[in-house]
Amino acid sequence: MNRRAFLSASAIAAAASAFRPLDLWGAPQARLGFPLTDVTGSAGINFKHNNGAYGGKLLPETLGSGCAFLDYDADGWQDILLVNSADWPGHVRQRSTLKLYRNNRNGTFTDVTRAAGLDVEMYGMGVAVGDYNNDGFPDILITCVGQNRLFRNTGKGTFVDATNSSGLGKRQAFSTSALWFDYDRDGLLDLFVCNYVKWAPEHDVFCSVDGKHKSYCTPEAYVGQTCWLFHNRGNGSFEDVTASSGIFDSSSKSLGAAMFDYDHDGWPDLLVANDTQPNKLYRNQRNRTFKDVAVEAGIAFSAEGKARAGMGVDIGDFDNSGRAGVAITNFDNEMIGLYRADASGNFSDIAVQSGIGLPSKTTLGFGCVFADCDLDGSLDLIAVNGHIDDTVRNVRNVGYAQPPQLFLNNGKGSFREAGAEVGGAFSAPKVGRGLAVGDFDRDGDADILMTTNNGPAYLFRNDHTAGNHSIRFKLVGTKSNRDAIGAQVRIFSDGIWQSRNVRSGSSYLSHSELPATFGLGKRDKIERLVIDWPSGRTEEFKDLASGKSYEIIEGKGIKSGAGF
Repeated sequence: MNRRAFLSASAIAAAASAFRPLDLWGAPQARLGFPLTDVTGSAGINFKHNNGAYGGKLLPETLGSGCAFLDYDADGWQDILLVNSADWPGHVRQRSTLKLYRNNRNGTFTDVTRAAGLDVEMYGMGVAVGDYNNDGFPDILITCVGQNRLFRNTGKGTFVDATNSSGLGKRQAFSTSALWFDYDRDGLLDLFVCNYVKWAPEHDVFCSVDGKHKSYCTPEAYVGQTCWLFHNRGNGSFEDVTASSGIFDSSSKSLGAAMFDYDHDGWPDLLVANDTQPNKLYRNQRNRTFKDVAVEAGIAFSAEGKARAGMGVDIGDFDNSGRAGVAITNFDNEMIGLYRADASGNFSDIAVQSGIGLPSKTTLGFGCVFADCDLDGSLDLIAVNGHIDDTVRNVRNVGYAQPPQLFLNNGKGSFREAGAEVGGAFSAPKVGRGLAVGDFDRDGDADILMTTNNGPAYLFRNDHTAGNHSIRFKLVGTKSNRDAIGAQVRIFSDGIWQSRNVRSGSSYLSHSELPATFGLGKRDKIERLVIDWPSGRTEEFKDLASGKSYEIIEGKGIKSGAGF
């Protein structure tokens, strides 16, 4: 069934506007009902990012690395992957690799990096997770400075390096974020890779604050580099379609990417956050080509018409309107951009009036994720911050390490920054970079994983105490790609629509879990579940109980009590 024929976006918006949004946290200073407990050490996560810095002030050292929640062994429990960089040639002091931690299902993890075949050195940046061969086991792309690496999951607890056999070993660059999506809706995941600037150690530009000592350059010192699009041939290999697809653009300096169907035509579009260049919104033209419509859509620039230093990006229906909004983190003194779409698909930056703008003006944001932290039915926004140079405090009144921010959504169009109320390790200043969310302990709420530049990773367990309920869905595609990446999941309860998208990518260099989690407040059931599959099929289910996880296989029904 055509999704538009079943329930149009305008119909969803009309239904949403007719009802009062959830408003459960009440007064502005209400006590948080979800302590974020630092369980990094007790969970067995022992990781330190190595950016290779030796004093040469090389540009990639500033950007950090990403992280991911993924179920690599398909046992229904979220595992953890942490990307690492490396020492530079000629300055080798240690060996560093990414880390894969298997979930032991008891709140702890085991380092299985070597056993899984991932004990490989590279100057890693980001991670994208997706089952590109539809065998039921997620594969991993690591973006790098130099050669990106594709690791195919064997389904036996190990990975094999498929970089060359897949055809991805022919191009090298300074790659950053990446995502998997099925842009031509043939049931196979294609690959989109962001590239930053044209850079090599031997061509590193000398930048200086005082004219004498080298400092890290801003991207203005380098020319941009196009992103890449690779089409999945279905035989384990990919075709580079960057030029023919309309994606090619050598002016971009891309750091973050997200996928969503911004025009509600059933075809996935791409949003790219660029550093000091206009953001890009690539509209899928349904013929294997894209057109950049960011300027006319109102998302290319700030409200003042300026290109900002876009870092991370996420998509979320934060006002329960049926239309996805956008968050983009930027440099200090630029504020987070929070874009809300109208019925015609045009975006307006509402950061200031929403309460997100001013608290984020003095921070330099990287990873950002929409998640319903308090399970009240409205998406909140998490952002991690940190400057690019440890000498910045000598230049302006901004610190190098900066506290993460947690913007709580009151369900009525405004947010308040509550990061300090969390306290403890979460609110301590960090040089934050990657950020992902996933329910690693399967208690129905969003736990938080973050990385820091040249520092440790952190795992924060959400210990929800407010008594709000949730409901979770895992989708398995049959005609669609097996991960169902690109599916839209909508629920209706007590006059309120909520929506989530199954997506790869988003945030910054990172990947959050694929299952969709909805907060329900005190509601004990939902009246309707509507799934728009990437294949174009629409399915509906009714009267589902809260507090449960459900697995839906495309065309084959729904199963409650599924473990994931």
